[in-house]
Amino acid sequence: MAFDEEYFKSEDFQQLLSSYETSKASGDMMFLDADDIVDIADYYNMMGQPDLALEAVEHGLDIYPGHVLLNVFMARRALDEEDAEEAERIADSIEDKDSPDYHYLRAEILIAQNLIDEADNYLREYALTVAPDEYADFVKDVANLYVDYNVSDKAYEWMMRTTGDDSDDFKELMGRALFGLGKYKDSQRVFNELLDHDPFSKQYWTALATAQYMDEDYNASITSSEYALAIDPEDPDGLLAKANGLMKLSNFEQAAEYFERYSHICPTDPMGPLHQAACLVNMGRNKEAVVLLQNALTMPLSDELLPQIYQELGFAYSAMGEMDRALDALDKTRELDCDHADMMVIRGHILLCHQHVEEAERAFRQAIIDSENDPNIFLRIIASLFDNHYVSAAYMMMKQFFAAYVDQGFTKGYAYMALCCWELRNKKECLDYLKKAAEANPADTRMVMGYLFPDDLPVTQYYDYLKEHFDTVSIYTKDNFDTTNE
Repeated sequence: MAFDEEYFKSEDFQQLLSSYETSKASGDMMFLDADDIVDIADYYNMMGQPDLALEAVEHGLDIYPGHVLLNVFMARRALDEEDAEEAERIADSIEDKDSPDYHYLRAEILIAQNLIDEADNYLREYALTVAPDEYADFVKDVANLYVDYNVSDKAYEWMMRTTGDDSDDFKELMGRALFGLGKYKDSQRVFNELLDHDPFSKQYWTALATAQYMDEDYNASITSSEYALAIDPEDPDGLLAKANGLMKLSNFEQAAEYFERYSHICPTDPMGPLHQAACLVNMGRNKEAVVLLQNALTMPLSDELLPQIYQELGFAYSAMGEMDRALDALDKTRELDCDHADMMVIRGHILLCHQHVEEAERAFRQAIIDSENDPNIFLRIIASLFDNHYVSAAYMMMKQFFAAYVDQGFTKGYAYMALCCWELRNKKECLDYLKKAAEANPADTRMVMGYLFPDDLPVTQYYDYLKEHFDTVSIYTKDNFDTTNE
């Protein structure tokens, strides 16, 4: 849902909010128009205060039990809790069933249940009743709905059904839809056009930063996030975008600072302490990381974040020499909905770090079985072997990997093999694989081998640089390279 930040900053709204909060504190609630209550609830949601938003809506429903937007709010809350049946019941209680918002809610309930075709048929039928002069706005509302649920192909499809809409709202939606389709360069182009029109929009800058990040242009992403932060130094999206970019460039100290700033503004979001802790683990500040991760466990957590927290706890405890506690943390992921093969690789890595070689081998074999021979799992095992100085074993496993997967078009392994050959001082093989790596997968090549080269050196020049400096580049050490915690 989009929020009208400019209205929320206005004197009229701030006076309305002050009156509402004063009357609530006195216990004598003032009488408000239903739309004003919706605005107050939207404001609280934007400020990350969902409990206050819910309180305002419940007060509104006591006065206006059949109001469309108040019931839409409650239905969406039910959908957030995966209770589609309750959302249906709430939708039925809406009085004005001719309202567009009622029909959008009906479609949203279907989308939330992943009944995309049913939702699209419903919207197509409703479109037949929309007046021609309202059709462009209707299409934007539908596209917005699909984008909110990451159904970007449908959003794009609907937007292609209207012509002549050159509004910023339409362009922004297009930029978001293109982003969702993985067309990151096209998305950047749209947001750059929007910034030409409104260079002081932090929302556009952060959207551009995110598209650049996904396009693996991390320096550009950081620059865009800095423009957003120049406009609003406490913009949480800008802080998060800059922190993520810095982390990708292995600037863990600065990244940790920005994640910490983000946490001060969004104290109930576990993303802040989780990623700050990951930075601290990479900096060797493991005790501090554990404190942050234990704090994150007390916050509301999605199914996606909980396994990540236990994973980082595993790395932190392992680095502190507490192998059993590390493995206990990983054991907590067994009943969670996550990539269990990947967790088994991490288990093997931790066992290998502590010289439990046979147990590590069993874990790695299990990971391969669980993943049904996923090549990415093979690469993570090879990375663990390399990181633990089993370089010859990593080299031999890479040979097996190429025999099994490269003919299938899988190109991620070249950089790892080049690194193995460099460590084994096999210059010819190293350069051959480095050349292939830089051509086939430059992003992976920078991630895996970048620490050997000057920071500002393009990947396209890695081959020539190493060919000239092969014997003088400093030898690999465990402290400056850890591929398993990527």
